[in-house]
Amino acid sequence: MRLYIDIGNSNIVIGRGTDTIEETFRYTTDQTKSSDEYYAMLKHLFEGVDGVVIASVVPQVNIAFKTFLKRYFDLTPIFVGPGVKTGVKIKTDNPREVGADLVAGAAGAMKLYGDDAVIIDMGTATTFTYMQGKEIKGVAITIGLDSSKDALISRASKLIQFEFESPQAVVGKNTVEALNAGLLFGHVFQVIGMAKNIKASYQNSDAPVILTGGASKLIKPLLPETFIYAEHLVLEGLIRIYEKNIL
Repeated sequence: MRLYIDIGNSNIVIGRGTDTIEETFRYTTDQTKSSDEYYAMLKHLFEGVDGVVIASVVPQVNIAFKTFLKRYFDLTPIFVGPGVKTGVKIKTDNPREVGADLVAGAAGAMKLYGDDAVIIDMGTATTFTYMQGKEIKGVAITIGLDSSKDALISRASKLIQFEFESPQAVVGKNTVEALNAGLLFGHVFQVIGMAKNIKASYQNSDAPVILTGGASKLIKPLLPETFIYAEHLVLEGLIRIYEKNIL
């Protein structure tokens, strides 16, 4: 049994399995937690586990994970980064700047959908990664859906906290409807426009558009059916990376 772990700024997503993801768990990322606190929270997941691979964008949490994995389970995790085989080439000015989650997502896209893709990962930020011929050619980063909501509510005194619901129209008839319409449809049209222009820029109209990340399920029903929803794309990529480095 192995654990495949995606540590993001907002959430930690953990998959259990061997060559497939059999079950998943989601926790809130907390940079203040100690290694012992993470051990207490996660120890039930480690029964029978003999391998761990991690894609993390939160260096502070990495230390806590390294410590409790070694102390309590005598496990040395693979952290996606320089020196780790991923099968993905990075053709950017500074490859070390490309997040481990984006690399793992690209590896997952290669495993499931082929060597070309526009990968849209919706978390704290929304990222657009273009991969062609197993190479990450570039990335665009913008504010994520939940981050947009929090920023707007915090700066506008007359707006209220609300839960996202799929809008019935592009404009709403009350404040909550207006917020849902503006934020969700605004993100939808941004995603559609970015994907279209990325593919046009590289003259690759056949590249699949793959949607992943915690917030992606909110806009999936509003997107064209040609957009592929892959909830656990990063975890699938971690399976591929583990196999390249251990098996």
